[in-house]
Amino acid sequence: MMPIGDDNTGRTLTPYVNYLLIALNIFVFVYYQRFGTNIDFLLRFSTVPGEILTGQDIAGPNDLEVTPVPVYATILTSMFMHGSIAHIFGNMLYLSIFGDNIENAMGHFRYLVFYLLCGVLASCSHVLMSFILDDGLLVPSLGASGAISGVLGGYLVMFPRNKVRIWALLFSFNVPAVITLGIWIVMQIVSQVNTIGGREQSGVAYAAHIGGFLAGMLLVRFFANKRPTAVNRYPF
Repeated sequence: MMPIGDDNTGRTLTPYVNYLLIALNIFVFVYYQRFGTNIDFLLRFSTVPGEILTGQDIAGPNDLEVTPVPVYATILTSMFMHGSIAHIFGNMLYLSIFGDNIENAMGHFRYLVFYLLCGVLASCSHVLMSFILDDGLLVPSLGASGAISGVLGGYLVMFPRNKVRIWALLFSFNVPAVITLGIWIVMQIVSQVNTIGGREQSGVAYAAHIGGFLAGMLLVRFFANKRPTAVNRYPF
């Protein structure tokens, strides 16, 4: 099940910040990461839980290299990096569909702060889970999915009845956002539980998705300066 669009009839602002975030992610992936082939760049600017916990560079294990910025800054730099074309395509698809509505409800600057804050909290959730499980402490993590998960959480709170167009089983149809995003977060939780149980090792930082989603749900009301209009909702 993949979302391919949503109802934007209530949008009044051009989502310049959302466009900028998408463009910046693509630029970093193409120019600096060379479509994911520049492993040295990945190892230098990704978030490594062990480095965040100690505040120090850890060079050597897992081919880790010296980080040219303070290790805590990698929480931000990693948010604009991706591991593959499929990785960035999926993230940018979700951001393009759901981010514009949240930016419309918050305004440009508030949305930018909200996005970055959710990304930071998502990374912290991943670091905390790695510490609790004593697993993956030296594995680099990267991607915008933590911040985008925050956008999804905010969307669920602000626009639970908004029509989301999804593609599944060769068909496309509309469903309420509460169902689309509800299924998505349940899948993240189940996947995280399976990882803890040792039954699934996908390399995906599910804790970051869950932490970002919860952060978005909790913070969205503090950042939103508009109430969603009735036109954005299913007539339940």
